[in-house]
Amino acid sequence: MIASLPMYDRPETATANDRLWQAVRSHLGYGPEHLTRGGDVWDHWQSADLVLSQTCGYPYRARLHGRVTLVGSPVLDLPECPPGHYHSVLVVRRDDPRTAPQDYATARFAYNEALSQSGWAAPQNWAAARGFAFSNPVQTGAHRASALAVSEGRADIASLDALSWKIMRQHDAFTDDLRVLGLTDPTPALPYITAQGRDPAVLRLALQAAIAGLCAADRTTLGLTGIILVPAEDYLVTPNPAPPPPN
Repeated sequence: MIASLPMYDRPETATANDRLWQAVRSHLGYGPEHLTRGGDVWDHWQSADLVLSQTCGYPYRARLHGRVTLVGSPVLDLPECPPGHYHSVLVVRRDDPRTAPQDYATARFAYNEALSQSGWAAPQNWAAARGFAFSNPVQTGAHRASALAVSEGRADIASLDALSWKIMRQHDAFTDDLRVLGLTDPTPALPYITAQGRDPAVLRLALQAAIAGLCAADRTTLGLTGIILVPAEDYLVTPNPAPPPPN
């Protein structure tokens, strides 16, 4: 059996994620002893042995819908978003004089992955609604790497998962060199999934109980306050933008 929580897992959050999984496992009465870390997340997500994982909204609607079972969506510590939703933050260097996202249409745009909702789809959909596109993309492989690229001058603007940004602000000193230029529109948060054939209601109840039982410090560390069932249709209705050009 496989369980993984890869989306917000970093050294400073790993222990809290471990405790979350142990609580879920205790409520379920089964599951792997430890979270799977490393390897290809697509292998985790598509495995018939998957008990629980978390993916991103774009992979879910583009490739995983119909191949996995939706368990629910996290309620994140993002008061500006409806429960079960999140958004992206557009960050630039603090000393960059440009004042509007449109000013960065042809600037070096750092993004983590082409199938990232917060790193690619959300900012491009947000820009399209305002009559422009971020047209000079630079792939980095991770939200933290995108923020670092902007800080170090290898890119000019980045779109980051708002919770990832909040965690970075707590632990990464280089973010002092950055400022938030704008926010994208909220979309459904990164969904919890399980393999087809597993009962999502049982897993959702176990997650709900596990989150409620976390100490306040762990909930703060993970930026996690609960779980809600956002319908699959709410994920699927989000447009898929054109992919970035090959590097």
